[in-house]
Amino acid sequence: FFGLGLLLSFTPCMLPMVPILSGLIAGQGSKVTTGRAFSLSLTYVLGMSLTYTIAGAAFAAAGKQVQAVFQQPWIILVFAAMFIALALSMFGFYTLQVPAAIQTRLSSSSNRQQAGTFGGVAIMGALSALIVTACVAPALVGALLVISQGGDVLRGAVALFAMSLGMGAPLLIIGTSAGKLLPKAGPWMDTVKQLVGALMLGVAAWMIARLVSDRFALLLYAIPLVAAFIVLWRAQHQGAARVLGRTAAVAAGLYAVLLGVGATRGAADPLHPLSVPAPAAAADVAFARVSNLSELDHAVSAAAAQGRAVMLDFYADWCTSCKEMERYTFTNPQVRQT
Repeated sequence: FFGLGLLLSFTPCMLPMVPILSGLIAGQGSKVTTGRAFSLSLTYVLGMSLTYTIAGAAFAAAGKQVQAVFQQPWIILVFAAMFIALALSMFGFYTLQVPAAIQTRLSSSSNRQQAGTFGGVAIMGALSALIVTACVAPALVGALLVISQGGDVLRGAVALFAMSLGMGAPLLIIGTSAGKLLPKAGPWMDTVKQLVGALMLGVAAWMIARLVSDRFALLLYAIPLVAAFIVLWRAQHQGAARVLGRTAAVAAGLYAVLLGVGATRGAADPLHPLSVPAPAAAADVAFARVSNLSELDHAVSAAAAQGRAVMLDFYADWCTSCKEMERYTFTNPQVRQT
């Protein structure tokens, strides 16, 4: 989450926060010290972090009540579709934003705060987070969707706090330097934004992968890699940045090709796309399927009469851990002998 926030800090979404913070620092006059500039910048970032932390805790608390519901296949597909829609927004196909009337009110409230006082700076940081949220909505909604599935309030709060710190890290540097290290806007910021969109496609692929066959999942994972290839190859950079971008694009493209080849050959592991598993590797593990408590009691009683232990395996097609058990645990020779 910190890394996601750091990526977001280099998108055009964060540019409005730079003049706001610079204005706060400038309000101190020409004699402002580095320590004072850092303190004000940190207060601003923490005010912004408070807003995101509350949002993370709230969504995690709500997710705790509906965590089981979120594991249903149709819910997973809806969430995956939302990630795809958010990714398309990051690619610039359309814009997601808070209504203009709400943005205007937030901006007016922010402008009324007194510059230079720690309380006013903290309030402006919190209000600025709401304003910027209109621009980083795709990434923020995606993060909140992930948090809502966890149901852990503390983890949700800390996750959004970490993301906001990542977003605020460059602001700390810029504010402490009193604007001397202000980055120049350019096409590279759009590249970062579009790469976040490719990451969102990756999350969507990961969610859908639990509902489809392993071979089809490899094709799904190739989609965000193809998107990353297109973004990096078309990036308008010069010099070393262009070479680095093209190199990364080629790497992403080759990986996508390997996944496609692996899918045609019957591979199942995206980390080893050319490794084809042995057919029916887990066939030696004999499971008796039970569908109700009565059948389970009968199986346990029969095993007890023979002095044998019983292992109960809960399985679902969308369960990632279940597939890992089939792939790594039940194929282990010692497990099969046991």
